[in-house]
This record gives sequence, structure tokens and C-alpha cells, in this order.
Amino acid sequence: MGKTICIANQKGGVGKTTTAINLSASIAIAEMSTLLIDIDPQANATSGLGFSPNEKGNIYDVMIQRIRIDKAVRKTAIPYLYMVPSTHDLIGAEVELVGMEAREFVLRDILKRIKDRFSYIILDCPPSLGLLTINALTCSDSVLIPLQCEYYALEGLSQLFKTIGIIRSTLNSTLEIEGILLTMFDSRNNLCRQVAEEVRRHFRKKVFNTIIPRNVRLSESPSYGKPVILYDATCRGAVSYLELAKEIISNERKRGDQ
Repeated sequence: MGKTICIANQKGGVGKTTTAINLSASIAIAEMSTLLIDIDPQANATSGLGFSPNEKGNIYDVMIQRIRIDKAVRKTAIPYLYMVPSTHDLIGAEVELVGMEAREFVLRDILKRIKDRFSYIILDCPPSLGLLTINALTCSDSVLIPLQCEYYALEGLSQLFKTIGIIRSTLNSTLEIEGILLTMFDSRNNLCRQVAEEVRRHFRKKVFNTIIPRNVRLSESPSYGKPVILYDATCRGAVSYLELAKEIISNERKRGDQ
């Protein structure tokens, strides 16, 4: 059975969707079957992999029980990488979920049907701690937290950890912290280096060794509907996400050996 990782941070602009796209692609490059599910109504991961948010057969249709999850899974340009796209209509799902029975477990029950088909399932969450993110945390094995190397980096992080604690105690007792990922790092910037040092000092082993740099090619690739590995495989952004994928896969194997 595969591992489900949700990528969450209620603070916007931290590299959450960039990480969802490029981590998924990098794991798939290692020939491990990977499913990226976009549960953000902004649908940026959807367009970032070349799909239209206006197409039928998306995660919203699945969550309101119009179609089965297997009917929404799409092949991508990368072998082993599949996607369930989002739509802007998903913004209404927050309201519709409120009236559903066991509303926090809707996504968990959906993924049970396909979880054994994939080595990894990656969930790109919206920048909020609403019902969509709670559904993602409830159905996931772990949560990966992107953190931008800037002055306000730690702002709101305590609220996210509080929410994770509540999820653990009430809805998903096995939820783990996959790791905190430092993003948009500029080694020439003293503040970036100071923030990275502070985060490592405070969270220690919870922080990934891999750091994602600021990178023009990484920023450009979504406009072409491609992960950076297909846009420019040699750029620093692509290499960094490949390193992150290796780190996650290696950590998982170590856990399996214990």
C-alpha cells in the first residue's frame, strides 16, 4: 500500500504547489508510481502539469460523488506520474462538505479505493486550514511543510502545528511530520541564511537536508505546463527536487528497516 503525503501551509506563496508538482515528478522519475491530487480551488498544480481546470472529471466531481476516483485519474507526460486535477468549482466544496456525514473522512474513504495502486500519493492543499486541508490531513500518513526563507517564515506555523495536533488526537492518530522544507533560498541574502539557521536550530531533525533555491527556471516551468524536470533538467531547481525525492524515499526505506 502506498504512502500519502499532504503538502500544507496556510501561508500562501511558500512554494507549496511548486513542491507538489516537482516532488511528484521527481519521485516518478525514480520509476515509482505517483499520484498527484490537486485539492486547491486555485488549481495551480493542475495547470502546472498542463491540464485545464475547466475539464470535467476532477476532484470536485469525485468528492460530491458524481464520479469514481479512478475515472478522474489522468496520465501525464512523465511515465509513472498520474494526476487528479482540480477546478475552481472546488471552492464550493467547503460549503457542501459541512452538511455531509463524516465530512472529515470524505477524502480518506475515496483514496481507500486506489491507494494500493501507487507508491506515493501527493496532495496539494489550499492555503488555509479549512475542511479541504483537514480532509487531506485526515487521510495522509504524513505532512510536508514548505517554509519560505523570509522574515515572516515562522508566522502561522504554530497554528498549523496546533491543527496537526488536533488531527492526531481526534481524526488521524498516525499522522507524522514528513519534514519542513526550506524554499526560495538565496545564499547571497543574509536574512535567508539567518532564517534557515533559526529554523534548523528550532526544529532540528524535522527539517529536510535538501533546500530549494530561488531559481528562474523553476519559476518559469508552470507557465509551460511542465514540471521543471521536463523544462530544464539541469537547473538548480530540478536538481534540488530530485535530491528531495531521494531524501524522502531513503527516509521511508530506513523506517521500513526499523
